[in-house]
Amino acid sequence: QVQLVESGGGLVQAGASLRLSCAASGRTFSVYAMGWFRQAPGKEREFVAAISRSGIRTNYADSVKGRFTISRDIAKTTMYLQMSSLKPEDTAVYYCAAAQGGPTSFSSDYNYWGQGTQVTVSS
Repeated sequence: QVQLVESGGGLVQAGASLRLSCAASGRTFSVYAMGWFRQAPGKEREFVAAISRSGIRTNYADSVKGRFTISRDIAKTTMYLQMSSLKPEDTAVYYCAAAQGGPTSFSSDYNYWGQGTQVTVSS
């Protein structure tokens, strides 16, 4: 089992940047693919980005391609989401998740979830 804790959320203006972190503890971090999802008020949870166990393969939602970058530091057992050119529509609670399979975009493939961190982008 693995425990996940997100941090780094906050209130920023449109166009700003923010970096989210997801600290993992418990079972070996490197055995899991990792992903970021988000959920805005009144909307379903949606995929943002994912990264393979090795960090070589990444996968992004079209809405964040070119603006967000996912990465992981295996030594620090931490995953990151660097967000730039933020838009009001990026406002949501952001969740990190761990999957025993590959870096998919399907939330049902992820076995473990963090509690979420709020990101609010003002216009």
